Amino acid sequence: MIIAIDGPAGSGKSTTARAVARKLGLSYLDTGAMYRAVALQFIRQGLDATDEGARDALSNLELQLAPGPDGLVVSLSGKVVTEEIRTPEVTAMASKVSQLKAVRERMVDEQRKMARQETDARRGVVLEGRDIGTVVFPNADLKVFLTADLAVRAQRRAAQMDSGEERAIRKEMDRRDHRDSTRAESPLRRAPDAVEIDTTGLDFKDQVARIVALAGERRRNNRV
Repeated sequence: MIIAIDGPAGSGKSTTARAVARKLGLSYLDTGAMYRAVALQFIRQGLDATDEGARDALSNLELQLAPGPDGLVVSLSGKVVTEEIRTPEVTAMASKVSQLKAVRERMVDEQRKMARQETDARRGVVLEGRDIGTVVFPNADLKVFLTADLAVRAQRRAAQMDSGEERAIRKEMDRRDHRDSTRAESPLRRAPDAVEIDTTGLDFKDQVARIVALAGERRRNNRV
């Protein structure tokens, strides 16, 4: 079974996807971590977010993702970078490199390969990102699009980062929303057959339960 969870920054994709995967006994793939790792590669090599930079960064990219006791473990060239890819500098670069065609094509290939390894092993997988249900797996067994008010998303991200800069975070999120929804390559949008869930005033346990219930229905109806 493949479950695709998409949505803008701060909508609750990552925490929701992890919880859903645990409840259903499926694997979890954080596609955002993959773009962050590529962004770190750009930074380490001193590359600009250009097509030329993408060729150099991807030519020697060695990206590994593996489950760990506290979540996904991300490695570059054999070294764990799970914490390093969460810095503001990497976040800003990830937003830029994710718009590059070569980067998106490479990451989509990697995401499909990793997900198929899980389905071939009869485990199934929950993927979260911004184009999973529209580009990566348009035929996913279940597609969910999470939304939330910008102010609420900024509050969540500020709390997550233990930052008092909620106003600045809100402005950056607004810019990111615009970039993601208007970019030429794989823009952020809801798939026509995705179930939209507004998490603005929704209890976390309730939103997880809702997706788990939807997955149960798909399993019964489609026997996946």
